[in-house]
Amino acid sequence: MEALLCKRLGDPASESPSVGNDSDSSPSPIEVIRNYPIPELDSPTAVRVKVKATSLNYGNYLQILGKYQEKPPLPFIPGSDYAGTVEAVGPAVTKFKVGDPVCSVADLGTYASFVVQDQSLLFGLPKGCDLVAAAALPVAFGTSHVALKKNGNYYKQVLLVLGAAGGVGVSAVQIGKVCGAVVIAVARGAEKVQFLKSLGVDHVVDLTDQNLTASVKEFLKSRDLKGVDVLYDPVGGKLTKEAMKLLNWGAQILVIGFASGEIPVIPANITLVKNWTVHGLYCGSYRIHRPAVLEDSIRELISWMQKGLITVHISQTYSLTEANLAFSAIKDRRVIGKVMIAFDDKRSSML
Repeated sequence: MEALLCKRLGDPASESPSVGNDSDSSPSPIEVIRNYPIPELDSPTAVRVKVKATSLNYGNYLQILGKYQEKPPLPFIPGSDYAGTVEAVGPAVTKFKVGDPVCSVADLGTYASFVVQDQSLLFGLPKGCDLVAAAALPVAFGTSHVALKKNGNYYKQVLLVLGAAGGVGVSAVQIGKVCGAVVIAVARGAEKVQFLKSLGVDHVVDLTDQNLTASVKEFLKSRDLKGVDVLYDPVGGKLTKEAMKLLNWGAQILVIGFASGEIPVIPANITLVKNWTVHGLYCGSYRIHRPAVLEDSIRELISWMQKGLITVHISQTYSLTEANLAFSAIKDRRVIGKVMIAFDDKRSSML
């Protein structure tokens, strides 16, 4: 099978991945292997999935750089969320049959033509589901759904989303609207602003030429609102510090990530006085500590996608040999929504 192997730590956006036997001389940390062994069914309840598409998340980029919290031993096949069709099942599998469309998230290994997981970790998809879109669902939308819907009731509250045009940002904006929140989106650039407006957000701040505090305060005043109730923050850094000036008493701060590269300081004394609640949200740990919560979220998200309540926006789709271009798009903040790797030449797949 075809697989993308991380052979050493480094920037996967810097050079085209080596292919085959030229890996020793290539400066790229990643290599495309054409004849990597197909994984065997490793238990009676194991399922082998032929991968249609797999998602690139910022965490995948950081992991290859060696800057992620989870550091697998080298070499490894990166990857996380994916979708495809069942290709083989173990003798005790009862939930799926060959040909069924599924999606899931794995610790590693999805940047490959085939993945093996236990049937308990897979989610069935309805007939006619767009597999490329479904592959982008579990991590980005799962993170936002757990953060916004499972950690509290945010209906009718004011939600401020930083990095709103990225993968988790777009998901948070849409889930906020489904939950009835007043959504303020923060992004940079006219194209991203127009896209966010098309999602029906209540206010967009363009950091290219607008001041976050001044723009949001003007909007809040126009709506007779006092401040922000929920801060959704995948960015960190100075933007977090500025956004905290807009928070109401009793506000929720959802710490999603640090795309800015700077971990912000949230003063404990101000948190105390203003009765803020700070939630850290690492979706991967829910698979270990609260798997039922994550499973419920993904099932509801699949239902929402089918009903048209949420839409997975695919910014770009690449092949494995173009992985450096995909990582470059993430690194350079050129992605609106999601960037994907697909295992054929088509830009979408319908069953």
